[in-house]
Amino acid sequence: MSGFEPYRQYKMSGVDWLGDVPEHWTTGTLRWYATIQGGIAKGKDYQGRDTVSVPYLRVANVQDGFLDLTEVKEISVLESELERYSLQLDDVLMNEGGDNDKLGRGAVWRGQINPCLHQNHVFAIRTNHLLKPEWLATFTGSQPARTYFFLNSKQSTNLASISASNIMSLALPIPPVAEQERVLRFLNHEIARIDALIQEQQRLIELLKEKRQAVISHAVTKGLDPTVPTMDSGVEWLGPVPAHWRQNYKLGAMADERRGGFVNGPFGSDLLSSELTHEGVPVVYIRDVKPTGYFRKSTDCVTKEKARQLSVCRVLPGDVLVAKVGSPPGDACIYPGSEPDGIVTQDVVRIRVKSEVVDAEYLVFLLKSNYARAVVDAVSVESTRKRFSLGDYKQLKLPLPPLAEQVQIARNIGTQFETMDALLSTANEGIFLIQERRSALITAAVTGKIDVRDWQPSAIAPSSQLAQEAV
Repeated sequence: MSGFEPYRQYKMSGVDWLGDVPEHWTTGTLRWYATIQGGIAKGKDYQGRDTVSVPYLRVANVQDGFLDLTEVKEISVLESELERYSLQLDDVLMNEGGDNDKLGRGAVWRGQINPCLHQNHVFAIRTNHLLKPEWLATFTGSQPARTYFFLNSKQSTNLASISASNIMSLALPIPPVAEQERVLRFLNHEIARIDALIQEQQRLIELLKEKRQAVISHAVTKGLDPTVPTMDSGVEWLGPVPAHWRQNYKLGAMADERRGGFVNGPFGSDLLSSELTHEGVPVVYIRDVKPTGYFRKSTDCVTKEKARQLSVCRVLPGDVLVAKVGSPPGDACIYPGSEPDGIVTQDVVRIRVKSEVVDAEYLVFLLKSNYARAVVDAVSVESTRKRFSLGDYKQLKLPLPPLAEQVQIARNIGTQFETMDALLSTANEGIFLIQERRSALITAAVTGKIDVRDWQPSAIAPSSQLAQEAV
């Protein structure tokens, strides 16, 4: 880690994945320095007994090194259970399960809610006088700790879990308490600087995304030529649109008139889960339809014979795909030429465009516009997530320019996107590099690879300097 010297003398920690530590530090398992409190299980039967309703923290509240208290649920418990499961000031909360990036990650409880309980998938670690809770919480984010959690967890397809016993067997390097405080002071200062730069880059990304949306919405409702005659659209917030455009053109009329031009996937018994396979003709789900383009995450397929039975739901390269369900629904993309023919599911609309009326790329931009989003929202219904019906969707009325102008608009949007996408890529790469520096700095400090005992805070560095340090 540039800019910082190592300690003068080191010793073997006795832990392969931890390496050497400063000579005056101690290495021990967590159970030497802390106790662990399990949480309360949801769904206990208290029929006929008096209970109280108390806030409690779930896995969703314990994020990567911080607590998200924007939504805290309540649970009914016996008054006698309050003391047993209540959080105490300076408890270190650690998740028992989750994806590998969040598994075991610690956050310190500051008593923001009193009383407050925790569920059985969240551990509460109570440290003794030799281990500051902030040191433990910080160390859980270091690379050695992440390696330990991964190697000692039970892995499933999407999630992992770790036992209380394995948590308490975590080996960690522990300097004297006064030194813990100095290292934490250094990290708090430096991480604040790094996080400020990350936030700056994230704001830039959000502005670029807003700009992308504004480019789409303006182009597909106003066109590219501000001098053309306009007419009232009949929609107050949309305002005037080019007079030579067709107004209130039905979305259903933009599809091929042959059977299957505008469909969603099979319902109910037409496609059973037992008929899904791991090989064959791919099945397209809403999770594959992204506003940034088609990206297949699904692995389900059907046999060629089943695909022939569902030929009306067939999707071909160049077809327009739309998600019927979402928050909000209406994400649209083109099925790419690099993909094999597939089958859409019931929550995906497939539009095979009438090529003499509408350009597929233009239609996708049109469906992504703020105006299309608004009219889709108006016909969507609330359930677990918003959704619209195929019939209502076909009846949507949208402005439509002549075909040649559609192609020109789509090409213009694409050209502008090339510049913005390059900026987005640079910003995302910058965030990745900065986060790598953040992780490396934490790991170096809490494992004693750098000596920061004599460090003193300086003025906040300019963003450009921080960016250079990250690279």
